Amino acid sequence: MDTTRSANAVWEGDLPSGSGSVSGATGLFTDLPTSWSSRTEAPQGRTSPEELLAAAHASCYSMAFSNGLAKAGFPAQRVEVRSDVTFTKGDSGWSVTRSALTVRGWVRDIDEAAFQQAAEAARTGCPISRALNPSIEVTVDAKLEH
Repeated sequence: MDTTRSANAVWEGDLPSGSGSVSGATGLFTDLPTSWSSRTEAPQGRTSPEELLAAAHASCYSMAFSNGLAKAGFPAQRVEVRSDVTFTKGDSGWSVTRSALTVRGWVRDIDEAAFQQAAEAARTGCPISRALNPSIEVTVDAKLEH
């Protein structure tokens, strides 16, 4: 079974001084403003493709991690995931170079080794991680909370 999700973007003007917006086809987010400076400088109340990528990665990873924990017999009480996506200017231009995941999990009756194993399995198994890797570095810093 295939599933397709869609988003639409509009851009007006040139890259440095222009601006645009992005909307999801579901209508859950509409006309989020974007600009080049929001990507490379301060956000100034605008989003960026990198922020949206970070949101997608954090959401996907949280699902994959929670699923892996449950399948191992350790259903999570709570999982919090942050993705920091790095956008870097290199010799060949701008590129997304890294997604660093910071994970905090509240899971009963699990030891640290099993928790870290599940965290690593989710890092390599989450569909967004697989889409990004090996093009960019994907790291995970997982901490079991008590």
